[in-house]
Amino acid sequence: MSEVTDAVFSRDWAHRTALVVEPTGETVTFAELEERSNRAAHFFREQGLRIGDTVALLLENRIELLVLAFAAQRCGLYYAAVNTHLTPAEIDYIVDDCGASLVVSSSRCHLAVTEREIRRFSVDRVETEGWHLLDLSPYLVDPVVDQAEGDFLLYSSGTTGRPRGIERPLTGGEFGSYPDIPGKWLSRLLGLVPGDVFLTPAPLYHAAPLAWTMGALRQGATAVVMERFDAPLALELIERHRVTHSQWVPTMFVRMLKLDPEVRNRFDLTSHRVAVHAAAACPIEVKRQMIHWWGPILFEFYSSTEGVGATSIFSEDWLRKPGSVGRPLIGKIEILDDDHRPVNTGVVGTIWFSGGGNFRYHSDAAKTAEAHDAEGRATVGDLGWMDEDGYLFLADRRADLIISGGVNVYPREIEDALILHPDVLDIAVVGLPDEEMGHRVVAFVQLRPDSTVPVESLPLALTEFCSDSLAKFKIPREFRFVEELPRTPTGKLRKHELLPR
Repeated sequence: MSEVTDAVFSRDWAHRTALVVEPTGETVTFAELEERSNRAAHFFREQGLRIGDTVALLLENRIELLVLAFAAQRCGLYYAAVNTHLTPAEIDYIVDDCGASLVVSSSRCHLAVTEREIRRFSVDRVETEGWHLLDLSPYLVDPVVDQAEGDFLLYSSGTTGRPRGIERPLTGGEFGSYPDIPGKWLSRLLGLVPGDVFLTPAPLYHAAPLAWTMGALRQGATAVVMERFDAPLALELIERHRVTHSQWVPTMFVRMLKLDPEVRNRFDLTSHRVAVHAAAACPIEVKRQMIHWWGPILFEFYSSTEGVGATSIFSEDWLRKPGSVGRPLIGKIEILDDDHRPVNTGVVGTIWFSGGGNFRYHSDAAKTAEAHDAEGRATVGDLGWMDEDGYLFLADRRADLIISGGVNVYPREIEDALILHPDVLDIAVVGLPDEEMGHRVVAFVQLRPDSTVPVESLPLALTEFCSDSLAKFKIPREFRFVEELPRTPTGKLRKHELLPR
């Protein structure tokens, strides 16, 4: 909704279903979501939270998370949605670092919070000392009188180390005055209208799933939220709910493509008009196969939790420019070398945006300064290049770059080649210390559960498999086979966990 308003949702939608959580089937209407978020906003005010304060939300994909997020959004709070899969020490770090005035959790997650000084509430009953049941029933259903626009304070995935809080300045404006960018993209670029259905298979404690789900709801679409991703169930939900729009990460594409063809072709996906994907680079052949299967409905955007800028590309353009993440949608892009000078077309450098959003790393002035320059540009450290038509291509993250024998090796290129092997379920390529080469290229491989190939024969088989597509110096010198790779639920590899300590 573009106008400033006391209500999140149009009264025209009041009795329609706003949210469905699967596979439990729990639902809530737009009127109920509006009322419950108003009650929660009054609860926050009663607890003494004022504009600019922070609440930590340690919740699985459930209705209460969105109720509380909308409540914080409408009363000028920061809300830190915390990854429920972190260790207690990691959760305590985030709760402490973000400066939360209180934390709201669930009975399943609450024991992970060991910080004793913070006020603690659970959305369902727990018997643990110091925890209180969050009961919103006594609170008013009318909006709080001092509504103001809030925002999320989310923590990076921690793929290169400890998560960093990413904070955007509050506008100070009335509630409804801040541009709902995902909602605008959905309605103006992707044709979403009230009554459409948006599928969210990813955890809502990450930036894109949370922002896009809230954006879809604010545009009047029903959001179908999966408690956790399951490939066959996701396809079933598209058919059952007549899903029109959805959001994915490339790992989910890989999982669905590796389903038995009979399972893949069992479901009616004809309602599905747009499949958004982001969060990680998608291997070219994986995306090509998805377009062949689903049709040219894929819409890819490249951005970051920091919101420094964004690019986008539709399927038709991608088929002409395979591997590209598109042209700028927000901000202007410059590719700079290590001396901060512009590089030529087609040359890899650091991606810098100007004209995008403002951000800072919470309580980390040094990292904030490192991500900005004197000309007003900002970067998250990704590497890439631009072609002659202004399309951006990603190379890798600077932190993941391998320098072997003085030559730059980009792990993503190797991972994209090896993930296509029929026995490989997941792959991570890193550089490990080597006396001769400085670093040697090592592949950590997670095999498919149904793989019958002897492990001792796989290094040679994988080497031969990628030898036609990779130069010799890029082919891994070592393969290590693991039960499971350390990925975040949005598909990002936590590569630092594979490195020697």
